[in-house]
Amino acid sequence: MDYDVIVVGGGAAGLMAACTAAGRGLHVLMLEKMDQAGRKLRITGKGRCNLTNTNTLRDTLPHIGSSTAGSTNKPGQNGGVWLRNAYGRFFNQELMQWFENHDVALTVERGNRVYPASGKSLDIFLALIGELEQNPAVSIRKNATVKSIETFEGQATAVILERGERIPCRNIILATGGLSYPTTGSTGAGYRIARELGHTIVEPLPSLVALKCEEKIPADLVGFQLKNVQLSLTDGTVGTTSFVSGVGEMTFTDDGLAGPIVLSASRIATRPLHEGHSIEARLDLKPGLTPEQLDRRLQADLDANGTRIFNDALRLWLPAELIQLALPQLHIEYYKRLHQITGDERRRLGRWLKGVEFTITGTHDWNEAIVTQGGVALNEVNPKTMESRLVKGLYIVGELLDLDADTGGYNLQIAFSTGYAAATALQQ
Repeated sequence: MDYDVIVVGGGAAGLMAACTAAGRGLHVLMLEKMDQAGRKLRITGKGRCNLTNTNTLRDTLPHIGSSTAGSTNKPGQNGGVWLRNAYGRFFNQELMQWFENHDVALTVERGNRVYPASGKSLDIFLALIGELEQNPAVSIRKNATVKSIETFEGQATAVILERGERIPCRNIILATGGLSYPTTGSTGAGYRIARELGHTIVEPLPSLVALKCEEKIPADLVGFQLKNVQLSLTDGTVGTTSFVSGVGEMTFTDDGLAGPIVLSASRIATRPLHEGHSIEARLDLKPGLTPEQLDRRLQADLDANGTRIFNDALRLWLPAELIQLALPQLHIEYYKRLHQITGDERRRLGRWLKGVEFTITGTHDWNEAIVTQGGVALNEVNPKTMESRLVKGLYIVGELLDLDADTGGYNLQIAFSTGYAAATALQQ
């Protein structure tokens, strides 16, 4: 059979691209290197699949970044703007409608996050793969690893498999994914293929991942979750605060910090850390109070509990699990009565509650990273069609692109939207 398009990779972007192309009546071949497609999709969101977010386009764009825009990768720089055209044609409402049309009930949860109502990511995968398997114009080949893409005079002409087979086609959608969760098949092969074709690859780094810190985390604190706290990051090398989270949750690990607000912070920290910058984190345990309001509260608590021992009275202001972390840093005598606490000591306590300091030394590895930061430089890809500006007939989508976003369904929306954009732009 002669194929109108070959889709390389059976992840979220590749599946949507294949479904959309098939829906146009095109003959499609999907090549998947693993024994099953959609492995990463099926484990995303801890198996629940946060497929998008119902935020408006205006509120969504600031959550998306691109390393091409600068080493700080500030959310909203370049990445969100670059996606405007693709999102204008296939965004959250269109995506939700697609799945609802395929009998997948959806639900919107806290933070406008959209999930399958069943709570099972498998339902999302089955809707996509089912659409392909029932279409006689679609062929799916598993355990098919692509070695390279053949070109002639700037036009894609064929896919070359690792075992030597040549499959001719003038439209190729490269959707092999990034480097996160390598056991699902994301080994970064697409970066090599794109580089061999002349594309610039912004060095891929782990993103949406736990952060390591220099400070020793007490054993009893490992796994402990804090709620309603705020995290800020300062790049000590350039002396600027580059990230302030919303109020949310975080968790202590044996070597640092994790949880939703930390994962979002990692997007800002990972590249400066890789470049040798000094990153300082400050955890605000009382984000609802100004320093002045907190000081007045501390004064009132000290006056009302004057005979209590400081070590015990710390539970007035923080969870018991944090006391082991606080005491060595506060430099206040453990058994001092509260009525003996000086003004300087009270203000020191207030500063600590508003800014527990951690020196960030690195991130966890690819096995824990939710997405990849970096990839094919955006100025080498047409944002309207996802077609390479270097190779005609080659389309690059999903995590291969130098795009990454906060948690909340934004990254999967990027995958689905770019896959759709490529498939609608194909020339027959």
